[in-house]
Amino acid sequence: MLQVNLEEAKGRLPELVNAVLKGETVLIVKDLQAIVQLVPVISSMRRQFGSAKELIVMADNFDAPLPDFNPYMP
Repeated sequence: MLQVNLEEAKGRLPELVNAVLKGETVLIVKDLQAIVQLVPVISSMRRQFGSAKELIVMADNFDAPLPDFNPYMP
């Protein structure tokens, strides 16, 4: 784990980013307290059509009017 103070991090940002991309944990500290942790962005996977099949269920009465709206219905 690499710890650097805020002022030092300002001048070493490209180096710190490269360290994170190589798997290093980088903490930025201010007044001896960790305030920021640099982490890599996890690349999002492409969505696959049909991946939620059978995980979502619609109620049979989904389109039925709600009782609260009866006064507004014709």
